[in-house]
Amino acid sequence: MTSRPDAPAPMRRRGPRPLGLHLGLAMTSSASSAALPSSNAALPPLPPPNLDPAFVRGIAAYRRHPYQRDLADPPVLWSEGGSRLLDYGGTGPLLLVVPSLINRAYVLDLAAERSMLRFWAANGVHPVLLDWGWPGPLERQFTLTDYVAIRLANAIAALPGPVTLVGYCMGGLLTLAAALRAPTRVNGLVLLATPWDFHAADPQAGPRASAAAIQLGPMLAAGALPVDAVHGMFAMQGAEGVAARYRTFPDLDPASERARMFVALEDWLWDGMPLAGPVAAECIGGWYGENTPATGQWRIDGTIVDPAALRMPTLVAIPSRDRIVPPESAAPLAGLIPGATILRPAGGHVGMVVGARAHSELWQPVLGWLHAQ
Repeated sequence: MTSRPDAPAPMRRRGPRPLGLHLGLAMTSSASSAALPSSNAALPPLPPPNLDPAFVRGIAAYRRHPYQRDLADPPVLWSEGGSRLLDYGGTGPLLLVVPSLINRAYVLDLAAERSMLRFWAANGVHPVLLDWGWPGPLERQFTLTDYVAIRLANAIAALPGPVTLVGYCMGGLLTLAAALRAPTRVNGLVLLATPWDFHAADPQAGPRASAAAIQLGPMLAAGALPVDAVHGMFAMQGAEGVAARYRTFPDLDPASERARMFVALEDWLWDGMPLAGPVAAECIGGWYGENTPATGQWRIDGTIVDPAALRMPTLVAIPSRDRIVPPESAAPLAGLIPGATILRPAGGHVGMVVGARAHSELWQPVLGWLHAQ
C-alpha cells in the first residue's frame, strides 16, 4: 500500500505531557473566557467546552516537526549510579554546573548555537556538567541529604583543585548546601533562578502543597513521583502559557531558526525525569508546604542550610520574568548571602539560560564575573 502524497507526517514526539490534562485545561480556559460579560449584566451560561482548534493544530505541527537534537555529549570524567560528569573542556577556572533533579541537564547545552557551556568553554573557563541521570533503584531511595552529602560531594571530590559551583533552579539549593559543607573545595558560587522563600509570591502555596503532599503520599512511598505527575503539577499552575505558545507555532516557517528552537526547547521540557519519593516529599511538603529554607528549618545531614554563613564570592541571577521561581522567591536568598553580587536578566526561567538574548543577558555577564574573581 502506498501512502497519499498529501498525508500528514508521522508523529515524532509525545509532548505536551500529560496531553489529556493540557487539552482539558485549555478547554476549561476557553469556555470560561467565552463567558466573560461585557457589562455588569448577569453572567450568561457557560457554553459547552470545545477543544481549542488553534492549540490542537499547534500540538500537531510540533509533534510532526522533523527536528532532532544531534549534539553529541562531551567526554565523561566520572560516573556513579545514574549520574556522570560531562567535560566541556576549555582553560581557566573550573566550574561544576549543577541543574535541577527533575529536568534533563542538556538544556544548558541545547544546540550548538544555544549552549551556555560551550560558550564558556570557548571563552576562558572550564565547565563540567553534572548530569544527574535517570534515578535507578538506589537513587529512588535518596533524600536531599543523599544527593548533597554523597552524590554531589563525590562529584566535587572527583575534580582537581577547588571549583566554582554553578547551580540552576533546584540545583542552586543543592549547590548552596554543598558549598557550605565544603568551603575548602569550593571557591565560588553562582546561583541561577534559585528559589528560597516559597511563600513570598503566593501565601496560599503552603496549604496547597501540604495537601498535595498528603494526597501523593502513597505514590511517593512506592518509590518516585512519575514524570507525568511532575508535569501535571506545573500544568495546573501555568496551563494557559503552554496553550499560548502552541497556538502561534503553526504560523512559523517550519524551516526557520525560531521554529527549530521552539521544538528543541519543547522536546527538552517534556523529556523530564521522575523524582525520588523521599526527595519529592521533602520538596513538596518541606520546601513548598512548610517553607523550610526561608524559615531556617531546612537541614542537610542534620545541619541547617544557612546562607548567611557563606564566605565566598557569590553571584545570584534573578530573572525578572520568571514564573517558575518568581523574583520574590529568589531575592531573599541574595539578601542573606554576605557580599553577594546580584544580576537581573530580563528573561524568564528557561529563556534566561537558552533564549535568543541569553548570551548578552546571562552568559557574558556571568563570564565577566568569573574572570573578575
